[in-house]
Amino acid sequence: MIVILEPDLPDRRAVVERVVAVARRFPGLEVRPYDFCGAEHTFTEVHLVGCTAQVPADAFDALPGVLRVVRVSARYRLIGRHDPAPRSVGFAVNGVRFDERSVHLIAGLCAVDTRQHVEATMAALAASGIVTARMGAYKPRTSPYDFQGLGSACLPWVLELAGKYGIRLVAMEVTDARHIDEIDAALEAAGRPTAGMLQVGTRNAQNFELLKQIGRRGEFPVLYKRGMGITLEESLNACEYIASEGNSRIVFCLRGVKTHLGDPHRNLVDFAHVPVVRRQTRLPVCVDPSHSVGSRAVAPDGIPDVVHAIGQGVVAGATAVLVDFHPRPEVALCDGGQALRLEELPRLVAYVAAMRAAYGTAVSLFGEASALRSATA
Repeated sequence: MIVILEPDLPDRRAVVERVVAVARRFPGLEVRPYDFCGAEHTFTEVHLVGCTAQVPADAFDALPGVLRVVRVSARYRLIGRHDPAPRSVGFAVNGVRFDERSVHLIAGLCAVDTRQHVEATMAALAASGIVTARMGAYKPRTSPYDFQGLGSACLPWVLELAGKYGIRLVAMEVTDARHIDEIDAALEAAGRPTAGMLQVGTRNAQNFELLKQIGRRGEFPVLYKRGMGITLEESLNACEYIASEGNSRIVFCLRGVKTHLGDPHRNLVDFAHVPVVRRQTRLPVCVDPSHSVGSRAVAPDGIPDVVHAIGQGVVAGATAVLVDFHPRPEVALCDGGQALRLEELPRLVAYVAAMRAAYGTAVSLFGEASALRSATA
């Protein structure tokens, strides 16, 4: 059972205390309050955990400051969308806000290789007005003989260059809890010129011990990538693991699923699930076209398949795009075959803006249709 309080209550603590007092009348209930900060409002929910089947909702409904009481299953208790109102929740980190109002390009190197390539990429991002980057320091690979990333050795100059070019947030995949400490230590040593985002790669999508460790590090937002061969429900439950440990600042990333039905693309593009995730949860949704498509193949219209996939995701309502770029893809040590070139970045920025505008038009059209149906019902 979840008790949803009215937004922006000046006496939020007092209302929570009243809810707790009522909950004490029913044995076996654990009370857990949570705050969610939206772009315009702050929302508080009080979760009642335990056997609530016989707990009457009206015992809480009557309390001043309570908006509504909803009964939910254990699934998606924290990340689920329990309020039917189309409110944008999201979160902010270092001046970058992830919610349903804008689209962020998280662009850069799948795997950091040289300082020169990192600097060229950071400079190109800054020139295009982008403040979010991906920079892979730790790279789990299918073969033990493939390049595994530079690890902590590259962190000092990657973070320094991010600060130099005004990159506010750098997403980095972590495969072990010690990587979180290494990133945190490198940020501290550099004077925190940027902020870090912990990326959970598809291979660790159900590494529950790692997920719990990430969940306990609430200072880092999380980019969680759907598991390559598991269901959407299983992936969302993995995000619930992270949130249950205290970190609800999660962006859910669709990156394609492993099946030969997707050939000749690397994976079967699953961006039709963007509205599904948005409907079932309050997580911002990201799409990763690079690892979905897996190549720089160009369609007869002159548009790369990767770019077409980006359009599919953004038009469906995605609010972040994780995409590989490299100054020289032909010499990249990891996934160079799918990386776009830096000179393509300005066109991609304009394209994403156009796709977002198309999404806005669709929302307007169907919103008007819904209003008309309601008026004539």
